[in-house]
This record gives sequence, structure tokens and C-alpha cells, in this order.
Amino acid sequence: MAPPPPLPTLLLTTLLSLFSSSTSAPPTTTACRDTCGSTQVKYPFGTGHGCGSPLFSPYVTCGSNGTGDQLFLKSHTGSYPVSSISYTTSTITLSPPSMSTCSSMHPSSTNFGLDWTSPFQIASSTFLLLSCQPPTTSLSSPICDPSFDYLCASLYSCPAVVALGLPLFPPSNTCCVYSPANLDGKGELDLKAMKCGAYASVVSLGDNPTDPTHWVYGVALKYSFGGALDNNYGTTKCSGCESSGGVCGFAPPGNGFVCVCKGGYNTSLDCSTTFNQNQDYVWDSSSANHIFFTSWHVWSPILAGFIFCLV
Repeated sequence: MAPPPPLPTLLLTTLLSLFSSSTSAPPTTTACRDTCGSTQVKYPFGTGHGCGSPLFSPYVTCGSNGTGDQLFLKSHTGSYPVSSISYTTSTITLSPPSMSTCSSMHPSSTNFGLDWTSPFQIASSTFLLLSCQPPTTSLSSPICDPSFDYLCASLYSCPAVVALGLPLFPPSNTCCVYSPANLDGKGELDLKAMKCGAYASVVSLGDNPTDPTHWVYGVALKYSFGGALDNNYGTTKCSGCESSGGVCGFAPPGNGFVCVCKGGYNTSLDCSTTFNQNQDYVWDSSSANHIFFTSWHVWSPILAGFIFCLV
């Protein structure tokens, strides 16, 4: 058996090992931003993996719409641009590409749908099913609300209706106000099953309910967060993170809360805590140089003194 190394050599090897380990921690999160295009992004939403809430991250992300960045909600039926977010009412509004409006009507080639596992559900949206065939739109149909027939008449006054293969002012029984709107067992608005060719969705009728050119089109969704599924520990700490200029995120193991700071570091506290004061520092790739020089600043005088003693 070989003799153990001399004590000075062993101590030097140990110090070098500690120095090496302090500069080689793996990255934990991607860069997170507080805006995506013109939309302010706050918890529980995020701009990429590791940002926002781990419950929302698989469904909402920031991507390109061809001219700039925009938030998108993803589901098993497609990807839907997020046109607005109300953080006070916990509501987001989508603009599905397959949706018709007064200025642009077209057959819907895909169903609108949500994942049942997502934290979203349909809110106060009025769905108008267009280019339908009886008996879907008969007065005895359980999916149609005849008290809103005036909305069909108003929308069918839009010249774009001809794009559906219908004449101007088509028969009102080819339109159905689907109220209350509901998704099927697959989480979809199945137009084919309801014998309709297109749909419009309205979140606000504006000041003139009979003028479809001033309606606000979109699909409004309510969302909820907090509790065990959404890491309530992180939810309670997020307000302090955002108040200090940080962006809330999460990191392994266990999707633990992190506050992503603009200074190039992540912390489990908030961005008002500096690196030297914060014992809960979480290393990421953007902090590599900072960690390296901080570690060298700490260890270099120790190593220099030790080597001096050896010689």
C-alpha cells in the first residue's frame, strides 16, 4: 500500500478542490424578463422555462408572432396569442387564429380547446356559432339562447360574412349564440359535432351592442394559482421579489422558488439582498464570471499564504 501524501500536499489538494467546486455549480434557470412584447409579465406567468409559476410554465410562454414577441397559451389543439392580461381579475384574453370577427370571417379548420390539466377555464365570453345547419340552431336546441338572436343579426350585417359562403344578411337560423358556452369531454369546442363552420367570440359589446365593428373579440379565460400545486411558499415570497425589481421563477430540485435579478444572479430571497449578504445564493450561467472572481478573491490570499509557508 502506498504511503499517504505529506500533510502539506493533502491540505493544498483539499483547498484546490474546494476552490474548484465553488466555481463549477451547474446553471439552474434561463433568463427571465418582466415583459414580452408590449405585455407586462408578472407572476404566475413567465417568459420561458424556469420563469413564473411551475404550474403555468408548460402552458404560457413568450414567442415570436412574426413581427415581435408575444405571449402564447399552448394546448393540445394549438397555440393561441394572448392579447391582454388582467392581474386584478385573474383573467387573460386570447385571440385564436381560427376565430372570426366582423372584419375577418373564415371557416374554422381546427377546434378551439383547453387542456383539462391547465389552470384555465372559460370566463365571460359570448360564443357565436356561424354558418350552422339545422337542427343545431332550432329553437328547441339546448345549446342556443334565442334571447341573444340580435347579436347574430348584428354580426351577419358585416360584409365579411360572404367569406363563409353565405350571402349578405343570411338567414338568422344559420347562427347560434352558444350560451352558456361549454367544452366537450376532450376540452374542445367541436364545431363539426355542432354542425357549424365557424365561430366568433366576444368579451365586450362596447357602448353599442348592435354595432359589431366596436365589439371586443377574443376568448376570456379565468385562472387560479396558489396552494400546494403551485408552491404556495413561492407565491407568498413573489411579491417581495417583484417589489425589489426581480422576476419570480423556480429551479430544481423540487421547483423551489427563486427571484431572478437584473444584476445577473438568482436568489431565494429578493434582489435587495447583495451576494455577500445572501447565504441562499443560487448560481446560474449569467453569474459565472461574478462567482469566479468572488471565489478567487476569497481563496487567493489563503492559497498564497499557504504556498509561501511550504516554500
